[in-house]
Amino acid sequence: MNTLKKIIKIIGIVIGAIALAFVVFTIGVNAYVRLSTKNRILTVSEAAELENVDCIIVLGASVKHGNTPSLMLADRLDKSVEVYNTGVAPKVIMSGDHGGKYYNEVQVMKDYVITKGIPSEDVFMDHAGFSTYDTMYRAKEVFGAKKVIIVTQKYHLYRSVYVARKLGLDAYGVATDDFKYHNQTKRDIREIFAVDKDFIWSMFKFDPVFLGEKIPLDQSGDVTNDLGGDIVDTEE
Repeated sequence: MNTLKKIIKIIGIVIGAIALAFVVFTIGVNAYVRLSTKNRILTVSEAAELENVDCIIVLGASVKHGNTPSLMLADRLDKSVEVYNTGVAPKVIMSGDHGGKYYNEVQVMKDYVITKGIPSEDVFMDHAGFSTYDTMYRAKEVFGAKKVIIVTQKYHLYRSVYVARKLGLDAYGVATDDFKYHNQTKRDIREIFAVDKDFIWSMFKFDPVFLGEKIPLDQSGDVTNDLGGDIVDTEE
């Protein structure tokens, strides 16, 4: 009986040590990612002072009824229009999920900013931006970007800029205006673990879900209009 108690105690100690290590790792990684990127999160006016920016990257989010941006996505798109109108970058990449035949975030995103005045030829669609990591990997390897401004909500921006920089991009971020979205607490919690995952992914530089041929930014973004059918049917 004493032996069994000792075994149970040892198991408890091991489990506790593992749990503590996980908590320390999670907190440490999240703190490091924030501290290493906070000086690269700029206001629109600060971003406008940057030079030689290749493009603005807008990260996708859900769309409603097949053709309407969610509130969160609309806020990202509106902010990207604001950044574009400063003249800091000649092109915009809309990166999101178009892995299914009947779901196309990037087309909705492009259509939206065109109605706000951005010329169609200045808007590229990244049909295989299935995750933040995939978006940054493809921005460099497919679109050939070197210096970028990323637009998304601030809670998501630290990870986005960190991943982009680890993958070789000179990345800055502009956050959308502060707004308390529905279920934001759930997103904040999920982001904690997403930071840990992308920290590891960026360390080992795993391949994205889909790569494909190169699409240089020194041409019309309309070359990406019909590429959705070339993307494999997949999910994030």
